Amino acid sequence: MARAALSADAVVDVALRLVDEEGSTALTLAAVASRAGVATPSLYKHVRNLAELRALLSVRILDELNDEISGAVQGRSADDAIRALLTTWRNYVLTHPHRYSALDQSPQPQVEQAGERLVNIMLAALRAYDLEDSAAIHAARCLRAVAHGFAVLEIDQGFQLPEKLNESYDLMIHMVITGLRTPAPKTVGPVE
Repeated sequence: MARAALSADAVVDVALRLVDEEGSTALTLAAVASRAGVATPSLYKHVRNLAELRALLSVRILDELNDEISGAVQGRSADDAIRALLTTWRNYVLTHPHRYSALDQSPQPQVEQAGERLVNIMLAALRAYDLEDSAAIHAARCLRAVAHGFAVLEIDQGFQLPEKLNESYDLMIHMVITGLRTPAPKTVGPVE
């Protein structure tokens, strides 16, 4: 990459390629600078530090995930929308395991807007279930936990038994959809 072409977006592009090829632990400013063909101090014109680069990377990853999920659920409702959402989320993680593992899950100001977009997509997919206010938020959290948890366990090879993972995921989607159709139980507190 020529020095003149360097910008914050270009730095994120280089960081994404680095993460895709070497994993999220390889992400350092020195590694990005080396791949960009510049000295590390040259990056500071475009990103303040590694934390900002991670935040920009997370925004890019969430934007990609949002675009894929939004496209998958568009024109669908209820069970079909939930199935598309969960399937697309898992597929994204399986297609981009290193990229997804680089996603910063902690609340960062730069990442909040992209995160809110994902929540809004989930809330729209849940609209057909007549969930209101906090019930919809609880359901969106469950969707996130299901998609994220299963996919991360899968890429980390956390499932060792011989049963087919696609069958397990389909069962989980069925369980989620069944749960969405069933009145929610009373709120329970933390387990003591």
